Amino acid sequence: MATMDLRTEIREFLSSRRARIAPERAGLPAYGGNRRVKGLRREEVALLAGVSVDYYVRMERGSLAGASDGVLDALASALQLDEAERDHLFHLARRSRAPSGPRRRRSAVTVRSTLQQVLDAISVAPAWISNGRYDVLAMNQLARALFSPVLADPRRPANTARFVYQNSAAARDFFVDYDQVAGDAAAKLRMEAGRNPHDEELIALVGELSTCSELFRQRWASQDVRLHRSGSKRVHHPIVGRLDLDVESLELPAEPGLHLNVYTAPAGTPTFDNLALLASWAATQQTLATELEAHNG
Repeated sequence: MATMDLRTEIREFLSSRRARIAPERAGLPAYGGNRRVKGLRREEVALLAGVSVDYYVRMERGSLAGASDGVLDALASALQLDEAERDHLFHLARRSRAPSGPRRRRSAVTVRSTLQQVLDAISVAPAWISNGRYDVLAMNQLARALFSPVLADPRRPANTARFVYQNSAAARDFFVDYDQVAGDAAAKLRMEAGRNPHDEELIALVGELSTCSELFRQRWASQDVRLHRSGSKRVHHPIVGRLDLDVESLELPAEPGLHLNVYTAPAGTPTFDNLALLASWAATQQTLATELEAHNG
C-alpha cells in the first residue's frame, strides 16, 4: 500500500463483506443451484438496504460521498457489520465527503510526564501506552520486563506489529495464539488507516510490512477491522513461562489516539504468582543496571 486509494478501499471493503454472507443467512431464498457470485449479489444487498440497485452499485464502486447516515446504517445492517466494521464504513464515508489532503507526517508523540507517573505507580501489573500504529510510547518497569522480546529490536519507538510480522519466529515463541494476534494487528492497522488515511508513518509501516511479510499481505487483503478493546492474551515469557493475562485497553480522552493497556491476572492463579516473580526479576535487573552505571561512573 504505497498510497491509500479511497475508492479502492471502499470497493474492496464492501465487496468483501458482501461475499461472506450467504442468501440463507440474510433471510433470502437462494434461487437456482449455480450462483456465479460468492455471497450476496449486489441487487440483494440493495434490496436488504432499501436502496436502488444503481445506487448500491455506485456505492460499491467507491462513491459514498452522498450517502446519509440513515443509508449507511441500512447498509451496515444489510451486510451484517459488527461494531468495528460499521465504524470503519462511517470513517470511509466521512473521508468521501471531505476534500482529499496530502499525506502528513505526524509529529512525534511525547507522553506527558504525569502519564509516565501513572504507569510507574502501577507496580503489580504491566502497563504501557500505545498509539494506533502499535508504537510503544511509554511503559512501566513490569511492562518492559514482560515485553522484553519486543524491545530486543533496537529501533524506537518499538512497534508490536513490526515484531509480530518481521520477527515472526520470536513472536510465535512469545504469543501462544500467534495467528489470532497477527490477525488482530493487521485488522487494527486497517481500522487506523480508515481514521487517519494521510498518516505518513502509518502508510510507511503498512508498506514495510507488506514488502517483508506474505502473511501480512494476506491479512491486510482480508479487509478485516478491529477495535482496541478488552480481552485476553496468552504469552510464553522466556523467564517465568506461561502467562494467561486479562487485558484492558483504555482510550485516553485527553490524548486522542492513545491507549493505556494494562495486563492483570486474578489473585491466586499461577499467572498472578508468575507476574510477582517477573516483577522481582525486573527489579533485580534494574538494580544490576543501576549498580553497573554507578560503577562505571
